[in-house]
Amino acid sequence: MNVVLQFVRSRYFFWAVLGFPFIATVTGYRQGRLFYGEVVQASGEMSARLLILALLATPLLLMFPDKAFPRWLKKNRRYLGVASFAYAALHTLVYLEKTGWWLDILDDAKLPDYWTGWVALFIFLILAATSNDRSVRWLKHRWKKLHRFIYAAAILLFVHWVLVAFNRGPAIAHLSLLGAIEGYRIWKLKHIAAPGRSTNIV
Repeated sequence: MNVVLQFVRSRYFFWAVLGFPFIATVTGYRQGRLFYGEVVQASGEMSARLLILALLATPLLLMFPDKAFPRWLKKNRRYLGVASFAYAALHTLVYLEKTGWWLDILDDAKLPDYWTGWVALFIFLILAATSNDRSVRWLKHRWKKLHRFIYAAAILLFVHWVLVAFNRGPAIAHLSLLGAIEGYRIWKLKHIAAPGRSTNIV
């Protein structure tokens, strides 16, 4: 029983939880149980929600510094960020496969509906590639500066979602949530945090 509990609390179980919907989506698409639109929507929304969850770590720590969940979230937000990139990559790969012809892809990329997504994905790629301890040691203080670009990627991701969605309600709702989260974070750090106190956030 202790072994099972230890596994459930381990990062490997968390990785499995993050990866299971990815595998199920890919399998369903390849077997024809899921259609193109369903996969694009599900993967894009999963990417956005995981990103919001990762960005919640700092505001929740500022609100509840002594609670276990914000500390757990901060500890695991790197995994959430990488998982968010993985679902964004799946979203992109399915789009590329469906579109097929590179000239059509380039035509799409000229539109703000699409170039916002491409720029967000490029930033995600860089951040995912440096989301490891070796990169932290190599980049030193520059690592935090680099990973603050996650906020730019988040804005671009949600703008892309709003522009391409048939039903913009969920996209706007998620964007509003992101705005509230970041608005609180900025306000708290500027007006409440004690001068000189290290918050150790990205």
